[in-house]
Amino acid sequence: MGILAQHVPSIEQLRPGLVEIIQESGDNKQFFLSGGFAVVQPDSVLSINAVEGFPIEDFSEEAVKSQISEAQKIANGSGSEQDIAEAKIELEVLESLQAAMK
Repeated sequence: MGILAQHVPSIEQLRPGLVEIIQESGDNKQFFLSGGFAVVQPDSVLSINAVEGFPIEDFSEEAVKSQISEAQKIANGSGSEQDIAEAKIELEVLESLQAAMK
């Protein structure tokens, strides 16, 4: 989603994924968000409300692969219903992070 001048005001739910911020100077910054909301104000100002957001360069591909493997074991195991549900949510976030790193 790109926001340009005169954009229609809106509220969008953000799924886990990459957000790229293009600054006026031309520099780009990329952050991985676990989810949240993007709100476009009537004056084309964008506000992002996220539970968590981290620079993409803070992540290690090997660490993410390892965490995916652990979450898959729990999600496919015979743990409590809550543990399995939490592991499935963790998997969704980790798989989105892994895709964003490529």
